[in-house]
Amino acid sequence: MAATIDKLIINSPYEKPARHWSYNREKREFILKEGRRPAGYIVASRASKSFDDPGIFIELPLVNKIRPRVDAWREQGYPGVTGITRKLLEHWHDPEERQHQRFFFCQLEAIETLIWLIEAPAASKQGIEIPDDGGEFRRLCSKMATGSGKTIVMAMLIAWQVLNKVTYPQDTRFSKNVLIVAPGLTVKSRLQVLNPAAPNNYYQEFNIVPSSLFDKLRQGKIMIINWHRMKPIDEKAGPKVIKKGPESDEAFVRRVLGDMATARNIIVINDEAHHAWRVPAESKIKGVSKEELDRATIWVEGLDRIHRKRGILYCFDFSATPFSPSGKKNYEEALFGWIVSDFGLNDAIEAGLVKTPRVVIRDDGTLTSDLKSRFYHIYMDDEVKDDLNRKANPEEPLPDLVTNAYYFLGLDWLETYKLWQQAGIKTPPVMITVCNRTETAARIEHAFNQGKIKIDELKAPDKTLRIDSKVLEEAESRVDLEDTGSLLFEEEDKDDEKQKKVSKKDQAELLRQMVDTVGKVGKPGEKIQNVIAVAMLSEGWDAKTVTHIMGLRAFSSQLLCEQVVGRGLRRTSYEVDPETGLFEPEYVNIFGVPFTFMPHEGGDGTPPPPPKPRTCIEPVPEKRQYEIKWPNIIRIERVFRPVLILDWSKVQVLELKPEETPTLAEMAPIIDGKPDVSKITQIDLEELGKKFRLQKIIFETARDIYDQMKPGWHGNKEFLLIQLIKLVEQFINSDKISIPTLYHQQELRRRILITLNMNKIIQHIFDAIKYENTVSLELVFDTEKPIRSTGDMMTWYTSKPCEVTRKSHISHAVFDSTWEASEAFEFDRPENDDKIDAWVKNDHLGFEILYIYKGVVRKYRPDYLIRFKNGNMLVLEVKGQDNEQSRAKREALKEWVMAVNAHGGFGTWFADVSYSINDIKDIIAKYSSLNL
Repeated sequence: MAATIDKLIINSPYEKPARHWSYNREKREFILKEGRRPAGYIVASRASKSFDDPGIFIELPLVNKIRPRVDAWREQGYPGVTGITRKLLEHWHDPEERQHQRFFFCQLEAIETLIWLIEAPAASKQGIEIPDDGGEFRRLCSKMATGSGKTIVMAMLIAWQVLNKVTYPQDTRFSKNVLIVAPGLTVKSRLQVLNPAAPNNYYQEFNIVPSSLFDKLRQGKIMIINWHRMKPIDEKAGPKVIKKGPESDEAFVRRVLGDMATARNIIVINDEAHHAWRVPAESKIKGVSKEELDRATIWVEGLDRIHRKRGILYCFDFSATPFSPSGKKNYEEALFGWIVSDFGLNDAIEAGLVKTPRVVIRDDGTLTSDLKSRFYHIYMDDEVKDDLNRKANPEEPLPDLVTNAYYFLGLDWLETYKLWQQAGIKTPPVMITVCNRTETAARIEHAFNQGKIKIDELKAPDKTLRIDSKVLEEAESRVDLEDTGSLLFEEEDKDDEKQKKVSKKDQAELLRQMVDTVGKVGKPGEKIQNVIAVAMLSEGWDAKTVTHIMGLRAFSSQLLCEQVVGRGLRRTSYEVDPETGLFEPEYVNIFGVPFTFMPHEGGDGTPPPPPKPRTCIEPVPEKRQYEIKWPNIIRIERVFRPVLILDWSKVQVLELKPEETPTLAEMAPIIDGKPDVSKITQIDLEELGKKFRLQKIIFETARDIYDQMKPGWHGNKEFLLIQLIKLVEQFINSDKISIPTLYHQQELRRRILITLNMNKIIQHIFDAIKYENTVSLELVFDTEKPIRSTGDMMTWYTSKPCEVTRKSHISHAVFDSTWEASEAFEFDRPENDDKIDAWVKNDHLGFEILYIYKGVVRKYRPDYLIRFKNGNMLVLEVKGQDNEQSRAKREALKEWVMAVNAHGGFGTWFADVSYSINDIKDIIAKYSSLNL
């Protein structure tokens, strides 16, 4: 037993795992257990409140049943196999043949399991029943952690099948025709190593096939496609005079299989097979994008069509995360039922095959309500989510928590960068960010490139790559790599005129090549050190130089967390320590990806309670006369007076709380889904305060405010900056910044606190300046949908109390309190028909007002929109008591109303607050009779 872990890597990558770490929650210690970890995965406990949640182990019983039988079969000398199979197995295990290229145990076990299922005597497989996916062809899945070498297993599988079929053509268990389906062009191009005719094919590169059998291997037909090739042909494409109609199965097979179109009983290999799942006919599956549904449907239905016309002998699936949505809840996934072997992430960490992920477990700031560091799942923080989930301009400052997370991660990255330089490594370590939307990615790129994140080495536009996911997907969806695409980078030094002629398709290919070669010497992505992506980096992105990961999006599932973290798990070195026979550990540091958060349905054996009855809430087409429209404004721009004034007596005090501003973070490696607190490393931001003097902080703050004011400033830009520097200096040196503890009022600590709360200070000062110095307001509309209405609301369901409406476009009003119900009843009373024309409760409508509170951008959703018979529009808030935050909301709404009325194209708008049930009649009377 061990209270702490002295060494994470405990198993040889070349031997069957002999030990594993297990976490004892009661004693809060790791126990080194003899024997192999059972196959399965851990989900968080139902009421997980801490980072050391023991979790619930979900067993993979089929894999645990198969493992000992394959072990016994191996020890018996592989009874039942053909001569060719035996020759291959002996070749793969031969120490002389494998002197410098030994296969990992997980690779051998994966291929041996597939061979056992097909060739071992039937008696040894009694009781083994592999579920299907609901289709007509047989699927077998090998679950292998990222970085454990599944492409080599695919090569072994192809060699085993092809060589057996060529040698024993009458044996129906084998095929020499292999179709490999990839998730995109990058993976497809990587998988060319599975073509025996390729110059760097794996069969020779890794000595998979004895030289005497290589000519036989060439007799097989191997075709590699990406799933996009199986998209149905557009019936409307081509000349209109030709009526083509739907593509028949036979025509589809001939188009997709090409030279292999006449082959029968084909072997299919799905790479990244978690994209190939059968969509339930009766369910849309919540939380899954249309694109993902389309991919899954096209991929699997394409294989169905091939099976109907040519027959699929076996379909072999490979994935590190073979989950598919369960359809029960939007955060749930279910593992494929046909998984037959499993070498998971914990096994790979203990064998040293991948880097060990380290996550933030605590810092010296305030914890979240579930006792975790705020850096653990940054996107879900109250000060972050609304700010990042909007259409913001690139120059708008990031929330302080995000900026501070980048300071921690960036300074740690800088230490790694310096060590790599000293070691003579030619490529830099790479930090990747996975964020929620394009606008967030643009803000992050701007923050780095303009020095808003004050780490000089990361202020490097030529070394920062922001990935446009739509452009990248366009490149990935191309069926073939055109020659011009591969030559684009070679032509980069030619005259500018030629560069201007690069097509959008070729620009997409340029991006794909850049992404594909990050961390590779002499390639386009060689010098990239900072990658910013929206949603998800594409499969096949196997940069080994990733050392730091930032997650700025929702992570609601085990699948998503593992996929994102998997982008940084590939090792840089595979040298074994001659003394221990083990790999040395490598690490990837992670902020914002809740890696141990694996939601589950729960279940202690008792049946769940029956679901509450749910009501469908939707716009009613027959009540279109009650539709309410409003301008869809993403921001309000201002024209400012030429000389700025500021009445300091009106400027609110900004309190900077040290407990809400972490300056030290502790990271721990994750094993068995838990942090090893004996291996804590610290990142301290004290150096940041020493680096930035007060004058520099004043200038940077003024510059950020200047960037926001520039669009509405018609005077001299230098004069604006001079005025701002003066105002910022006055603010920072005034009593308008309150720091409650004496310790943090010391000069260095105060400077650190101000630096880490820069966005709050910027927004606070800018808020004060704009309200006193705005001459006029200008609306900036959402270009995609400048006007929204109640008719745009998506149908949703609720079990909350609700009532059918009479004068609302929406079918029901949903109530959070009896007060709200009383006011809605008043709006719908026939006695008010001469006053109220239409009303709606602002629930799921998307009517939002941005406001700033304590220097943080937030979203305000007022309770009601009411249209009166006289044309007046009222935005009504129901509020029991007033407070500072409510006043900030009202100020923002007041400005919104002023700007909309100044525009003049949307009628006359008002805003008001109902403080009690008794005042609603007076409010209705006031605005129904008010005429401007």
